[in-house]
Amino acid sequence: MIRALFLALCGCLTMHVAAQTYPSKPVRLVIPFPAGGSNDIVGRHVASRLTERFGRQVVVDNRAGADGIIGSELVARAQPDGHTLLIISAAFSMNAAIHNLPYDPLRSFSWVAMIGDAQTILIASPGIPVNSAKDIVSFARSNPGKMMYGSSGVGGFNHFAGELFRNMAGIDMVHVPFKGGGTAMIGTISGEVQLLFASAVLALPHVRSGKVKTIGTGGTKRSALLPDIPTIAESGVPGYDANNYWGVLAPAGTPAAIVTQINATIGAILAMPEMQKRFAAEGAEIHTMSPAEFGKLIAADIVKWTRVAKDARIRPH
Repeated sequence: MIRALFLALCGCLTMHVAAQTYPSKPVRLVIPFPAGGSNDIVGRHVASRLTERFGRQVVVDNRAGADGIIGSELVARAQPDGHTLLIISAAFSMNAAIHNLPYDPLRSFSWVAMIGDAQTILIASPGIPVNSAKDIVSFARSNPGKMMYGSSGVGGFNHFAGELFRNMAGIDMVHVPFKGGGTAMIGTISGEVQLLFASAVLALPHVRSGKVKTIGTGGTKRSALLPDIPTIAESGVPGYDANNYWGVLAPAGTPAAIVTQINATIGAILAMPEMQKRFAAEGAEIHTMSPAEFGKLIAADIVKWTRVAKDARIRPH
């Protein structure tokens, strides 16, 4: 009993010392997607401010490939000391829904911090006679097999968002994968496809220019960026919820004191007016959570998207 108490005390002391001395060297922030995308933009904003707060360099490491799996695996196998972190988005949960992963998405990581989210914006080609989600459902039921929605590719976020809509609305829609979000947007504007469940970053310029019809946003509440646009849930498909988000993970076993420290530091950074303006410019909204709350979000997301993938028979491309 005495030995057990001694070991427990030593463990607590080690965690306390680790937190006091963290970070003791440069921190690597792995972004598992190419430079220039939303994950990279968000990650670099956070990395620059963490460098200032930590007094240690936070080095961005883009490990693109295999839908973010390569970078995630790298972090899952890293030393759990807080010096290797991972930026994730909703793709993390979607990968778990369709891939046999080289790591356990729920056990290989410590949840650190939620950063923010970005509304999905459902847009329609200018020529289609619909102005709401309810109109889309009616049109699809009256024209079976003729409603087409685009995506950036099989297994991408907007593919999942479209299949969730199709399933919840109980309609027949045809998925048309393009080679990237930009070409999917061009296809929607031209009328090659009628719908696109687009990221706010991709959609906002065209929404503001009036080149597309704005049907609704994908969250449970209206977007602060588009307060006059109804949610998809309130305009025809009750309960619909499909937003992208970003957060930070660490390898499983990272000391709780370090996780708490990083979470608090990121929270302080996100409270800065400058950061809020930067996120708004990217079509994103800051949204913080405790590590435990973030973990619950990820677990629930994996369940949701696994169900969607099974129903739609989404397979890795």
